[in-house]
Amino acid sequence: MRKIVHIDMDAFYASVEQRDDPRLRGKPVVVAWKGNRSVVCAASYEARRFGVRSAMPAVRAERLCPEAIFVPPDFVRYRAVSRIAHEIFRRHTDLIEPLSLDEAYLDVTENKLGLPTATRVAQTIREQIRQELQLTASAGVAPNKFLAKIASDWRKPDGLFVIRPDEIDAFLSPLLVARLPGVGKVTEKKLGQMSIQTVEDLRVLDATVLEERFGRNGIRLYELARGIDHSEVIANRLTQSISAEDTFEYDVLLSETEPLIRRLAEKVWAASRKESRIARTVILKLKTSEFQILTRSHTPRVPPASCGELTDIALSLRERVVLDPQERFRLVGVGLSNLREPDGLQKQSVLFQE
Repeated sequence: MRKIVHIDMDAFYASVEQRDDPRLRGKPVVVAWKGNRSVVCAASYEARRFGVRSAMPAVRAERLCPEAIFVPPDFVRYRAVSRIAHEIFRRHTDLIEPLSLDEAYLDVTENKLGLPTATRVAQTIREQIRQELQLTASAGVAPNKFLAKIASDWRKPDGLFVIRPDEIDAFLSPLLVARLPGVGKVTEKKLGQMSIQTVEDLRVLDATVLEERFGRNGIRLYELARGIDHSEVIANRLTQSISAEDTFEYDVLLSETEPLIRRLAEKVWAASRKESRIARTVILKLKTSEFQILTRSHTPRVPPASCGELTDIALSLRERVVLDPQERFRLVGVGLSNLREPDGLQKQSVLFQE
């Protein structure tokens, strides 16, 4: 049986800002470019008390918390802090799967320091982060990745929660199905129509029924409801793409999609700053009212260097959608792909110039 630790830095970007500027400590800090089209990259716990959350439009965050202090993100500094955190992880195991700058899975079934339990490993890592970075991290310990990630969120901030093998059923049963990975609003609504509200309710359905209703995701739901997750911690897993999408409340014309494209581009740009590699290709995804999916992409000679450039390219891709002007759309998405190491891009540029 595996021993998995999920480490999640608490309000990472905002906490780094508060650490580095004493004037921000104890204050509601919102990490975002201030403006009508900006979205929140992170919010301190003081700001979260007002309902401010990451990925929220900055203007809404300002309305919810008029006293909020807006700080523009500094991803170079956040990456530097993240590298030190990962150096701490590597003292304990080489099986590290980063999810972003501020969270990662660690397989500590065998740990380098010979600590007797995974709980001791998590405690030690949290203490080292506190001492060396003056930051806090929450940790979840469990027999698999799915449960470890839920556990790390259980006692945030600055918490540690352990789910032992013999506690899995009792822990999962009362959880709302919305806590399961892959259960979004649509799936939650469908389950609700079947009178399924909690994991305990979900366990009543057998795998065949769930597969018929939800396809392959139904089998996944069947397993998660029983705490089953066979996925391994994969070290050095590379992100293939970064994307965000949203569904309109009601179907809209192509010409009316610009505000959402701008918000999604901001969200994708913020997420891309968590990557050490640089994305070259911009993707626009659209779904018509008849559920036809259209994608358009463009790879500029020089990768987008700002959120504005990403937004401009995404908006220009709309012009390559040739449909009836009265066609309506229910979903739009913006993405980045074709991620490369910065050194590789520089070499390509030199070759191109020659």
